Amino acid sequence: MIPLRDGQLEVIHLSMLNSMDTPFGGGEAQIRYLDGDYQILRNGNYVRCAITGRPILLQDLKYWSAEYQEPYIDAEAALTAYRRHTGAR
Repeated sequence: MIPLRDGQLEVIHLSMLNSMDTPFGGGEAQIRYLDGDYQILRNGNYVRCAITGRPILLQDLKYWSAEYQEPYIDAEAALTAYRRHTGAR
C-alpha cells in the first residue's frame, strides 16, 4: 500500500511484476519537466500527480506541464490543472 497525501492508502497489485520491477521501491523522483520530454534530477521510480496526489510510475508518466512543473496521472487531471491555473471553465 502507498500512502496518499490525504492519509488514504492506495493498494498496488504486484502480481504482474518481477522482483526487479517493484513499484515505488526507488522512492519519489525529482523531475524537470520540459516540452515533450523530462529530465530526472533525482532518481526514483515515481512522481505524484499534482491534482490527485496519486503516485505515477515514471514508465507511465504521459501528462505534465513544463510551464507549471507538475505531473498529472491522466488527461482529466491535466485538464483540471489547466482550469485551476487559467481560471477557465
